[in-house]
Amino acid sequence: RPAYKMPGHRPTENDKRVLIWSGRFKSRDQIPEFVSHEMIDASRNKLRVKACYIMIGLTVLSCVAMVILGKQAAGRNESLLGWNMERKARWREEAGRESTVAAEKAP
Repeated sequence: RPAYKMPGHRPTENDKRVLIWSGRFKSRDQIPEFVSHEMIDASRNKLRVKACYIMIGLTVLSCVAMVILGKQAAGRNESLLGWNMERKARWREEAGRESTVAAEKAP
């Protein structure tokens, strides 16, 4: 064993959660007082991979949901182009009203 290598690390509360969530230990009682740095790093990496898989799954589900919602909107003849044209028409009307009100107030 090299002299520069520390024998272990006292896990913090977050480290203990990571060790349990990664499946290294079943309960807090099973976690020893000192744990190697390699074990904590391996547990963190395993948890990172699980989090990435969850994010990938959520991304795929949200894409499928957006496709379904887009097809439903197309079935109702709704489109972004139509919404934008209606919104711009409302803005033009409001701007026209404001300009006529401003012209009437000016002496």
